[in-house]
Amino acid sequence: MSAEKTILVVGTWDTKEDELSYLCGVIAGQGGRVLRMDVSVLGAATVPVEVTKHQVAAAADSTIEAVINSGDENSAMQIMSAGAAGLALDLWRGARIHGVLVLGGTMGTDLALDLCAALPLGVPKYIVSTVAFSSLLPPDRIAADVQMILWAGGLYGLNDICKASLSQAAGAVLGAARAVEAPRFTRPMVGMTSFGKTVLRYMVALKPELEARGFDVAVFHATGMGGRAFESLAAEGAFAAVMDFAPQEVSNHLFGGLSAGAGRMTHAGRAGVPQLVAPGCYDLVDFVGWQEVPGPLAGREVHAHNRLLTSAMLTAAERCEVARTLCRKLAVATAPVAFFLPTGGCNEWDRAGGVLQDAAGLTAFCGEMRQCLPDNVLLRELACHINDAGFVEAVLAQFDSWLAEGVISQ
Repeated sequence: MSAEKTILVVGTWDTKEDELSYLCGVIAGQGGRVLRMDVSVLGAATVPVEVTKHQVAAAADSTIEAVINSGDENSAMQIMSAGAAGLALDLWRGARIHGVLVLGGTMGTDLALDLCAALPLGVPKYIVSTVAFSSLLPPDRIAADVQMILWAGGLYGLNDICKASLSQAAGAVLGAARAVEAPRFTRPMVGMTSFGKTVLRYMVALKPELEARGFDVAVFHATGMGGRAFESLAAEGAFAAVMDFAPQEVSNHLFGGLSAGAGRMTHAGRAGVPQLVAPGCYDLVDFVGWQEVPGPLAGREVHAHNRLLTSAMLTAAERCEVARTLCRKLAVATAPVAFFLPTGGCNEWDRAGGVLQDAAGLTAFCGEMRQCLPDNVLLRELACHINDAGFVEAVLAQFDSWLAEGVISQ
């Protein structure tokens, strides 16, 4: 069954041949095929590999000799990372692989993050790492759909403990390659950002309306990794339009919360994708709920959403800084942008009488947006709350206008 599925197995074959060969054996034993990539630097693989370390270095416009003489192991591995990432993408585009499995300690994991980030959403990506789920791994380097498993007890040599991790990873990546339904984009896609219905609810009404117009709708949870997935797909031109109504990750990045990276709210604009934008939850910074409140946010009003996530309110001055940042990001857009400004509030908690209401802060934000919004952005000021029906009606009216004008392609 599915013997045609080929998994790219990546690692330093000079030091981890036993472990990598074990992975390949498990995949082959389950009816899959393997393609081996060697990212060693100093040593040589003692078994045949389909992609040699010399090819990896060449893909980074270098040579193994130059890699060795680059200065230290850090610079050497960065060269190999660049070559491995480029080759993996080429192999996938050429339909030679259907998934990837990378094994390593900190060096191998560093390389694995680059390699997996180079592959599109929907390509099965598995990392077996001695530092899986560690705070060493920055969120902005983790591919949106990567899977990890801790390489427990496996730093050097095979044993019964590490075989449990290795065999699970081998079976998982092959199973994923067999079962995955990669995005086909048979209908034009609208990418939308939001949070759960307790705080933002527009997607409940918008999704069926957009589907009735012939569009698929993908709603991304804007808590860091969701925003990264949204941005990566926007950069690829996967969306006919975006409804970026929860750009709180911009505020998070400014003030030390759950960031989706410095590029948040820029990729759709640079890719020429029409944008409908609103400031959902712009006034909050989310941080890890089970950790101490970050120093700059200490002593202010917070809302514990659950045991994982807590939100801190921004001051009026900080909200104005968010407004200026949003405007700078929207200014780079090469396609039409409409900004919807609900003057009645931008999350369920900041309604009149809400637990996080700050009328003065909202007024300051709205004033700054009116003053700073770039000329390429159409302002739609709405005398309602973002969760009111009036917001949905205004968004659909703008969407239908752009659809009729051909700004949004169907």
